[in-house]
Amino acid sequence: MPRTALIATLNGEARATPVVFLSAGAGWGKTTLLAQWADESGRPFAWVSVDERDNDPIVLLTYVAAALDRVAPLDPAVFEALASPGTSVEGALVPRLGAVLATLKEPIVLVLDDLHLVENPRALDAIAALARHVAEDSQLVLSARGEPAVPLAVWRARGLAFEVGPDDLRMDADESGRLLNAAGVELAVGDVSELAERTEGWPGGLYLAALSARARGQGHSGIDGFGGSDRAVVDYLRAELLACLPADEIRFLTRTAVLERMSGSLCDAVLESTGSAQALESLERSNLFLVPLDRERQWYRYHHLFKELLRSELERAEPELVNELLCRAADWCVANGQPEAAIGYAMEAGETERLAFLVEQHAQAVYQSGRVATVGRWFEWLEHRQALERNAGVAVLGAMVAAIHGGPAASDRWADAAENGVREGVLPDGSPSIDSWLAVLRAVRCRSGAARMCQDAAIAAESLARRSQFRSTALLCLGLARWLSGESEEADDLFADAVEEGLELEASEPVVVALGERAALAIERGAWVDAETLSGRALTIVRHARMTEYPTSILACAVAARVALHRGRAAQAGELMARAQRLRPRLTYALPHLAVQTRLELARACLTLADAAGAWTMLREVDAILRRQPDLGRLPAEVEELRSSLKTMHAHAPGASTLTAAELRVLPLLSTHLSFREIGDRVYLSRHTVKSHAAAIYRKLNVSSRDGAVERARELGLL
Repeated sequence: MPRTALIATLNGEARATPVVFLSAGAGWGKTTLLAQWADESGRPFAWVSVDERDNDPIVLLTYVAAALDRVAPLDPAVFEALASPGTSVEGALVPRLGAVLATLKEPIVLVLDDLHLVENPRALDAIAALARHVAEDSQLVLSARGEPAVPLAVWRARGLAFEVGPDDLRMDADESGRLLNAAGVELAVGDVSELAERTEGWPGGLYLAALSARARGQGHSGIDGFGGSDRAVVDYLRAELLACLPADEIRFLTRTAVLERMSGSLCDAVLESTGSAQALESLERSNLFLVPLDRERQWYRYHHLFKELLRSELERAEPELVNELLCRAADWCVANGQPEAAIGYAMEAGETERLAFLVEQHAQAVYQSGRVATVGRWFEWLEHRQALERNAGVAVLGAMVAAIHGGPAASDRWADAAENGVREGVLPDGSPSIDSWLAVLRAVRCRSGAARMCQDAAIAAESLARRSQFRSTALLCLGLARWLSGESEEADDLFADAVEEGLELEASEPVVVALGERAALAIERGAWVDAETLSGRALTIVRHARMTEYPTSILACAVAARVALHRGRAAQAGELMARAQRLRPRLTYALPHLAVQTRLELARACLTLADAAGAWTMLREVDAILRRQPDLGRLPAEVEELRSSLKTMHAHAPGASTLTAAELRVLPLLSTHLSFREIGDRVYLSRHTVKSHAAAIYRKLNVSSRDGAVERARELGLL
């Protein structure tokens, strides 16, 4: 149905606003209106159809980048950043995509359809931040049911948003008549007006009434009793529309309504039948709310309104069958290389054991692709259902991810669950027992001191499967334990073994850490040429493996900065130290040896620059970590040695190097639309604490406002 008047408004009055917001329930024609506008706008449309999996900001922004890339090819560095685990959404990704939006040569329209499916606050914050970068004559269009948590009130108050709601999408009697005629139903003018009034001009309701009347072969009598409310529609669909369909077609429709996307093969598996591909083609020809998803007509989905109504009918008529259908869908997805879709169906079915098995098998690959929030959501789902202790392998993986990405409390919980949990049988990497994984986890986290770390690492190195992804990590930890015990030469040999093993297994993370450790040992010996070679290799791997924003690359950055300073390359050293500063907040007591050692290397770099204030900042953070984990071998003595050196130095006025980890955690959020209270909600701090951190940031960066702090931080490479 052409919506001529609305499209004229969108091409005219609405064109001056950077944001267009469509808000209405299912069946109001939001997507159809946008598709018609795209055909007539004269500007290219970059379109993202949002689904539940986009609750990971990395996933959502990747789709945004891909949509923009189809309109105007993007710098490959944008996609490299999106694929890099650990990249800061606020500090790196949004500014890069924002720069793309702001500098497009031709105006475009970026559409995010069904945004109500996104609930992750960081994903919504990213979209709100992108709105600030929309270039002149370009627009960001958000379509949703209700109002997602974007700053619509602020946009509205500043005249930055044009809104389209149910009152605008409502069909009058003339449009209602044309819709009914197009659906093959002829009614008298008075009957059309009555139906339009009864449905309050709701296009989805009108179309359901038309389908029912057409199926019954009746005119006005085919729509008697039809009401406009959601409850009335459900009752009407059950009593009228579905009653006119053959029983086998009703079974097909209701049972496949559990699926997000449908193909003939998937439907056959879920229904345990054949002929689904032909059934889908027939449904599309009958125009029964079926939407093709590809040109080959291999994949379809139901219109959201129709899917909800069918699902309601299934849960009324065959509630005991819902979970079985979802599990069949999960099994098909596993067999056909779609593990994430399988995990989604397992979650919906509440199948904790099935989900735990799938997460254990696939979490690492998803995590390494950068989708940290997606993996975190899986772990949290299992934790909330007390399933981690029954699945110790998943708990180990969750504790590892949380430790690496600055979630020490979660890492503690999941490590405890792993220790108290059970896991029988061979693990996904071929290791014969969960004991091997637990030993790696204990060694990585070093909760019980350097001596126990050495024992755990040795057990892991001996018992892990030859091709286990954890073998190089075990060798790295064994080397670290020896180094903490003062056995530098033995440690260097083990670090070299970890590098060799990691390169063979394509495990870049432990390789980078091991090379950083070898470079630090070379500096201890005064072998600066070796240190430069080793740290250079580490940074090359960081770059090629897209680990620039990965927390465990920070040691290599710190050591390389010391080498650069020794060679008189101040600019390079400054860039490396800024990168280390960005990553430092995520290096916590969950990885105590690495957190302390890295801060000591940064403090030594500050000493080379005669920056006593920066060095003292590092030592204060080290002291906090050592209070939690005091048994770290040689490290406490090195801290005291450095402290003695600092006592003779004068500390100048605090600058950027004195930003604390807490302040660095808040800094990227100053670039967003969020208030101090909202920033506090994101990082679990009070508004007062956030305000204090912001004031300290302004003082240390020598600015007087949020915008000034963001601009200065970008100049320094801190964002």
